[in-house]
Parts: sequence; structure tokens; C-alpha cells
Amino acid sequence: MKLAFIVDQLDSIKTSKDSSYAIICEAMARGHQISVLYQHDIVLLQNRVTGSCRSLTLSDTPNQDNHWYKTGDAATVPLHEFDAVLMRKDPPFDLEYLYTTHLLELAENQGALIINRPSSIRDHNEKLAIAKFPQWIAPTLVTSQVALIREFLGEYQDIILKPLDGMGGASVFRVHSADHNINVILETLTHYGTRSIMAQRFIPEITQGDKRILLIAGKTVPYALARIPKPGETRGNLAVGGIGKVQPLSARDREIAESLGPELAKCGLMLVGLDVIGDYLTEINVTSPTGFQEITKQTGFNVAGMMLDAIEAAIRIPTTI
Repeated sequence: MKLAFIVDQLDSIKTSKDSSYAIICEAMARGHQISVLYQHDIVLLQNRVTGSCRSLTLSDTPNQDNHWYKTGDAATVPLHEFDAVLMRKDPPFDLEYLYTTHLLELAENQGALIINRPSSIRDHNEKLAIAKFPQWIAPTLVTSQVALIREFLGEYQDIILKPLDGMGGASVFRVHSADHNINVILETLTHYGTRSIMAQRFIPEITQGDKRILLIAGKTVPYALARIPKPGETRGNLAVGGIGKVQPLSARDREIAESLGPELAKCGLMLVGLDVIGDYLTEINVTSPTGFQEITKQTGFNVAGMMLDAIEAAIRIPTTI
């Protein structure tokens, strides 16, 4: 197979934990040809979507100056000439990311297999998408109206506030009813009532971890990566110092995952990361879900292998996703 990966700058990839790196290594081990390109390499010209692509191989000295890779010369290739194109650019989902999904959707119309499906990435905001599955979520409010947020706080006393376009725990606040900083927090997050945010009832089980559950082609990886907050912190994100501990799925975890898996797969979302705290679904990550290496290292379960199995199956029967 010829696979293309749309990634962040190669020098920024941390090979000890990056999931894209794990998928690339697994694909290479199976003899597949790998090319990489960046978001700005995607071009629409004369009604064809192309990419300025570079062949990728692993370096013989991967630990020197983070030069874990070797790339060939750039060549312009129509994206539909690849067997699959994996969109692995990290958020934030800004306007440039949005435009990229439109270009990738055009490439899809020209015959490219894009993973995940571009239109479904757009349709599944990683915070708001949980509202499609209300039976699994904690009390939630989405609004730009400060008065409504204050009413929600008055009802639940202890809540989490977060922007709809954040990642890695950025700008996430826990607010109590007696918090003296509530005014400035609400002003900042809502941009003085002009930007919608999400409020959720605080889930105390966060002390046991913010669990990342991976879905691949609708099927559930049998382990969750519980991201446990460091002392004095309410966010479990690894980017803010959380500790990753892999654990088997609970009965509730599996119930949530098995309920969502087939529905999300039907939308062309081959790889999804569910975030679950306690018994509640809190996010549905569709842009560039991670956790592969942590799960594999702590359990021996080959997550990247499961992903490649799904890609290979989709290429043999492309109508299945």
C-alpha cells in the first residue's frame, strides 16, 4: 500500500509517545510505502487536489538531534493516487484546519480514501459531539450567555468551564459557587458574552483519571489510558502533567464505547478517542487521537497493529467506511 500522512512538523514529533509515529512504524514493518506532507502542502489546482509529498524512511540514528527520519525530495502527487491518506494534524481546529477538511473532501470526491472522513471531522466538534449521545453525559450547558452559566453554577455548585476549540486541557477552569474569580473567568472565556463555551457538572471521579478509550473502525481497544491529575490539579491531560496509567475497560466504559463505536464508524470516523470520567462521556476526539504507545507499552496490546488491520480492510473494501 501507498499511505500518505498529513502531520505536524516531523521534528516536533516525540517518538517515545507519538501515535502517528507508532502507526507509521507498523505500516513500514508491513512493507507499506509511506509519504508525508504538511497542511500547507495541500493544493487545489485545475480541479485536482494534490500534495507536495516526501517519501519517509526511518533514520539509522534516530536519537541524534531528533532526526528519527529521512525524507526524499518533494513531488507533487494527486491525493487520490495514494491507497489512503491519514489526517494526523493536531488541533486546534482553526480556520486553516477547516479549509484543509474542505480540500480533503474534494480529494475524497476524486477517489481518495481519507482517514478520518473530512466532513465528519467538521461535523464532530470534539466538545459538542457528546450532545449527540445525551444518555452518556453529565449535566451540560453550551452558551455564550453569562447569566445562564451563573444559573447553571447555582444549580450544581461545582462546575467545569472550557472553550469549544481547546486541546490538551488549555483554558479549562473548575469553578465553585463561592469563587471570587468567577467574573473574570466568564469574561475571559466568553469574550464578554460573544463566544460560546461549555459548562459541565464537575465529576469528582476525575481523581481516578480522565480515561481515553480508543475506537478503531467501530471496535473498542480493550484498555483505557487513565490520565490521572497531578496533586492540586483537576485536569488529567498529559500535556499539563497528568500521569498515564493503562487499565482494562470497566463495564460502563465498554457499554459507552460499544454504543458509540458503530455509529461513529458509519460516519467514516475510523479512529476515535473517547474521553470518559467516572461513568460519563466528556469528549469525542476525532482529529488526531493519541494513546497508542502508552497502551502498547503497558499491556503489549498492539494498537497500531489493530489500526493497520482496519486500514488494510478499508482499502480492500473502500465502501465500508
